[in-house]
Amino acid sequence: MKKMKTVHEVSRFTGVSVRTLHHYDAIGLLKPAEVTEAGYRLYDDAALGRLQIILMFRELRFPLKEIKKIMESPDFDRKEALAQQIRLLELQREHIGGLIAFAREIQEKGVEKMNFDAFWNEEVEQYAEEVRERWGTADAYKEFEERRKEKGGEDCQAAREEMRTLFAELGAFRGRQPSEEEVQERVKALQDFITENFYHCTDEILSGLGEMYVSDERMKQNIDRAGGDGTAEFAREAIRIYCGG
Repeated sequence: MKKMKTVHEVSRFTGVSVRTLHHYDAIGLLKPAEVTEAGYRLYDDAALGRLQIILMFRELRFPLKEIKKIMESPDFDRKEALAQQIRLLELQREHIGGLIAFAREIQEKGVEKMNFDAFWNEEVEQYAEEVRERWGTADAYKEFEERRKEKGGEDCQAAREEMRTLFAELGAFRGRQPSEEEVQERVKALQDFITENFYHCTDEILSGLGEMYVSDERMKQNIDRAGGDGTAEFAREAIRIYCGG
């Protein structure tokens, strides 16, 4: 039987502070395998494996509450979670590579035109949200993964451009009522686009996305950048009406 590690040994081994490990225990995210009569926390290999998954999610900037929700799901699969984390890291690497190339172009040529494409990180954000929601919407997630594998780089870029166009069109209606027919037609176009390119977007899923467009600050900023300030809020309200909310 392998010797279990104390909280101080785990801290030295992983670089995670003792205080953080105590906090993870307190919120139920990472419980020690055993607590001695003297109150010492002991961690086995299974606990260390769980910590590794937690730390990877933290590197990807997932909040602790979301990590706990994901890992407590009865459908949670460690291998699948690791595959998702790898894919998300790959997407972030691609995004950072684009930013580096963009910065070098500015460095070499100066700023001759305004171009914000390198900052449009919707694919990474969308994938991150799919990972967060995966355990409650497994079918949609699997369909998303299959569609992603089928798409090449050019198709993904085209999808991003089309998504921006859809939000720009919605943003153009901000001065009107979200219940108007033309606005609702734009919402339907958005739903159809998601269904055609990512997964079957039911009214329930679309309603959840509408809330996400506002609650996730980075996604909100991307949408407002495409359609103008207030587009995300307007889209949420139009989606709520469309879905009968």
